[in-house]
Amino acid sequence: MTEPIIRFEKVVKRFGDVTVLDGLDFTVAPGEKVTIIGPSGSGKSTILRILMTLEDISDGVVWVGDEPLWHEKAADGTLKPASEAHLHRMRTRLGMVFQSFNLFPHMTVLRNITEAPVHVLKVGKAEARERAMGLLDMVGLTEHADKFPYQLSGGQQQRVAIARALAMRPDILLFDEPTSALDPELVGEVQEVIRKLAEEHDLTMLLVTHEMRFAREISDRVCFIDAGAIREEGAPEELFTAPTEERTQDFLRAVLDDG
Repeated sequence: MTEPIIRFEKVVKRFGDVTVLDGLDFTVAPGEKVTIIGPSGSGKSTILRILMTLEDISDGVVWVGDEPLWHEKAADGTLKPASEAHLHRMRTRLGMVFQSFNLFPHMTVLRNITEAPVHVLKVGKAEARERAMGLLDMVGLTEHADKFPYQLSGGQQQRVAIARALAMRPDILLFDEPTSALDPELVGEVQEVIRKLAEEHDLTMLLVTHEMRFAREISDRVCFIDAGAIREEGAPEELFTAPTEERTQDFLRAVLDDG
């Protein structure tokens, strides 16, 4: 049995008096493509933000590979709160694609992609540029390398954001509603890039999306989360065709009828 590359153990996340994750147990295997679905406010994006160290945890332990994310192992084997240096090192194992692109507006497309490899990973500029051009070729945007984000469509910006995340060579790629900010006619071009990544690369991918058909196409496993806990999970065909939990059935009926 392969050890999980992501493991949440009894993770709690509170914002003031509101509990967003309630003792969450959740694992992802290396190379697995997992989609998280559920209603607004259910905790989907919070899971990704915790993995990217954008939100801390209130209780429990998160593991990435064989290392705790928000803790460090003390000399006696117990876990202590993580130092900033530990968090910084762990961050390099994960890449995230946000719904709002988050590109640097004052940098060209090429520099958006090379900036972190050069300054964080200390990759040489020539190597970083070569890697970036290869990634731009993969997402179909080589001719836009010297443009600025405002000169691109939303779909093109999101494809640059995917290339930027990949430039750090992460073990895990996180997608937080990657098409929700796009005009409907631009959704397909971004989905095609993600689909290609899922099919051709051995990356571990964790995706939060409201696009049920897309989730069904690219996932090895789909997890339905509600009120901070996973209520049902399974292979896409099983979960979408014959969900066993009433709450899952109600949710899917609402979103599929709406679509």
